[in-house]
Amino acid sequence: MKRALAELVTSDAPGRIKHTTQQAQNSKELPFSARLKGGGAQALMSAAAALIAYLPTKPLGLHEGFWGSITAIAVVQAELSATRTLARDQFAGAAIGGLISALIVTLAGQDLPAYVVSLVLSMLACWLLNVSTAARLAGSTVTIIMLVPHTGSGGWRMMLFRIAEVGWGVAVAITIVWLVTWTERRISPPPAPGSGEAPR
Repeated sequence: MKRALAELVTSDAPGRIKHTTQQAQNSKELPFSARLKGGGAQALMSAAAALIAYLPTKPLGLHEGFWGSITAIAVVQAELSATRTLARDQFAGAAIGGLISALIVTLAGQDLPAYVVSLVLSMLACWLLNVSTAARLAGSTVTIIMLVPHTGSGGWRMMLFRIAEVGWGVAVAITIVWLVTWTERRISPPPAPGSGEAPR
């Protein structure tokens, strides 16, 4: 098993991080060098996405640009399909939680019973809209909008900013992972016949 993992890690085939991650989940015997490569790749992609997501937020008028960075970090994964799934969940959760909590703030104000109603309705809406995996993120958005004090136009403005910040973070994360995947496929040689690797 260790020999197979070592061969997998030293392979230059695209998707090696994905395969290494799958092996680690199955065996928990991932060698240090593989952990270093996988962790380094994840850290660099996350750092790039977080920085790119944060830098333009002030000029765009987004006052809490750190939400774009947080979202980018949460969405970046070693494989593009997992990144897309998390991106969908992040955006859906922010949109559903933001819309429902802004509506409740407008109708009932910003108190604890209104918070609980918003939380329940947002999570239920995610399930009814068949994005149950976004329910916790919707709840987090509700919590931010309903429990963080704000002035001015209230929940609607905060909701719009939150969706914009999350949407920006999602877009940056998907772009970074797509670029890394695209680059890896271009510079890595195709798998050798009989190597047991799936063709690209």
